[in-house]
Amino acid sequence: MTAPATVFRPDLLAGQVALVTGGGTGIGLGIATSLAAAGAQVAIASRKPEHLGPAAERLQASGAKVSAVEVNVREPESVARMVDRVSEQHGRVDILVNNAAGNFYAPTATLSPNGWRAVVETDLYGTFYCCQAVYPRMKAQGGGRIISISMTLHYRGWPLMAHATAAKAGVDALTRTLALEWARDRIRVNAVAPGPIPTEGVKKAFTPPGTDAPDLFGMEKYATEAIPLGRWGTPEDIGQMVTYLASPAGDWITGSIVVVDGGAWLAGGQQQQDS
Repeated sequence: MTAPATVFRPDLLAGQVALVTGGGTGIGLGIATSLAAAGAQVAIASRKPEHLGPAAERLQASGAKVSAVEVNVREPESVARMVDRVSEQHGRVDILVNNAAGNFYAPTATLSPNGWRAVVETDLYGTFYCCQAVYPRMKAQGGGRIISISMTLHYRGWPLMAHATAAKAGVDALTRTLALEWARDRIRVNAVAPGPIPTEGVKKAFTPPGTDAPDLFGMEKYATEAIPLGRWGTPEDIGQMVTYLASPAGDWITGSIVVVDGGAWLAGGQQQQDS
């Protein structure tokens, strides 16, 4: 099974400008595609310029107005330059999607300080720097939307993911705090927590030792038995929820962490038993 095509009007976000960090690949590109399909102008940002060109071309081929900008979200000066550039090119920033993230499996006992910093600074510090950078512009405009991409693994804890779970728990707390602090400025602040999506990291986890290709049968078996809705998620699934929160339908939603995972975290990743 695959995710449905976009369900939103093509002019739903007309006149809106969306900035998506980590927008060159994977979930970020899926989010940018969904926002563009709903009529938003989209700026995609990435630390890796080689990802930006192909992503921008793909979006432009669908008729979207798109720009690309390099950024290192771990550096507040780089973030400030990114926001300035997007504002200059598009005139405003209405929607910020904090998607840029880093992650890798590592035993906590041997996780290096640099490894810890790399993930926490990208996921948590980067989210904070981006929120802080767009705040004065959104306030001056009379409001805006901030949507951060979180995860569900810290709800129960997850071995080999101490750095990522700690960072994303911080993102959830930051989301709720900013939602309260910036509500009077008409800035809605929410997060989306994706479930299992077959990113390169997931595929690597399903790749048998000594081989180069993932075990597709094993991946399909996991999806049908461990995810209650019976399939992996897609970047488009996350893009649809981000678009919903960015749209007028999300006008009275702030401080929410919306789980989009096919019921996976509730099932605890365990195989489902026939009733």
